[in-house]
Amino acid sequence: MALYLIRNGANNGVSAMTKVGTGTALKTMLQVKASATQPAKIVEWGISFDGSAAATPIRVELLETNVAAVVAAHVANGINKLDAAAVAVGDPTTNLIQVGISATGYTATAEGAPTSARVFDHQLIAPTNQYVKQYPLGREPVIKTGQFARIRLRAATAVSAYCYMVVEV
Repeated sequence: MALYLIRNGANNGVSAMTKVGTGTALKTMLQVKASATQPAKIVEWGISFDGSAAATPIRVELLETNVAAVVAAHVANGINKLDAAAVAVGDPTTNLIQVGISATGYTATAEGAPTSARVFDHQLIAPTNQYVKQYPLGREPVIKTGQFARIRLRAATAVSAYCYMVVEV
C-alpha cells in the first residue's frame, strides 16, 4: 500500500499553491476517484480558510458519492508520493488513482446528481479557521472501487480555501 497527498489545486512545487474561492453555492473543492479494481483508504483530510473575520460557519463534508462532479483534472505531478511504496509504484494515475474532469480533480464547476452517498465526516468551520482529521489505523473510511470521495462545502460568505486528502492505495 502506498500513500499519496492530493490537494485542491495543481502543485508543481515551484510556486505556492493557489487558494480556491468557495463561492456561496454547494461546491466540491476536491474529488478523488478510486481505481476500478482497488479501493482507497482516506488516512487524513483537512481544510483551511482565509476569512479575516469570524462569521457564519462554513458547512464542510467529506463524503463518498456514486456520481462525479465536473472538476479541473489533476495530473500525475499534482499527486504527491509520500512514502517509499508510492515512489516505487511510479505514476499512480496509470491504475491507482483515476484523473480527469469526471475523476480526480479540484474546483468543481458542476456538482452532478448523486443517487447515493456515504458521509464520512461533516463539520461547521469558521471562515477564519481550519480543520484536520487523521483517522486511527484500521478505522479509515474506504472509497469503494469506481466511487468518488469529495470534500464539499457551502459557505454563507465567499472566502478562499486550501484542502487535501491523504489516501492509501
